[in-house]
Amino acid sequence: MIAVLQRVRQASVRVDGEVVGQIEQGLLVLLCAEQGDTNAVADKLLAKMLKLRIFSDDAGKMNHSVQDVGGGLLVVSQFTLAADVSGGNRPSFTQAAKPDEGKRLYEHFVAQARAAHPLVQTGQFAADMQVALVNDGPVTIPMRMRA
Repeated sequence: MIAVLQRVRQASVRVDGEVVGQIEQGLLVLLCAEQGDTNAVADKLLAKMLKLRIFSDDAGKMNHSVQDVGGGLLVVSQFTLAADVSGGNRPSFTQAAKPDEGKRLYEHFVAQARAAHPLVQTGQFAADMQVALVNDGPVTIPMRMRA
């Protein structure tokens, strides 16, 4: 499973011009399920993400997690994170989970996030979404978890 975390001051996602999810301070999570991913992989990624110390303390050091600062999570599905650009000029997405499995894993991840964290917003799986954000830092962290 692949995630790109962006520490944000605010972020929102729109579908058909309507806001479907938004947060203030927190993490924008772009999430991609890959072939072979399991619930256990999603759970491991979420646990790491919630504890990752990428928010600044009073001294300006990255010492706090999203949980420590009471930040939100905005989770947006993005299968293009699985792009393979090694051959030719058109990306291949064969490593991305099939749509049904990708949706199941995305929904599992979101359900687990909601059980573990008080503020979780989402995009809409497989929709054409417009994501707006104010990246804080900027801090952008790529993550990949495997079984």
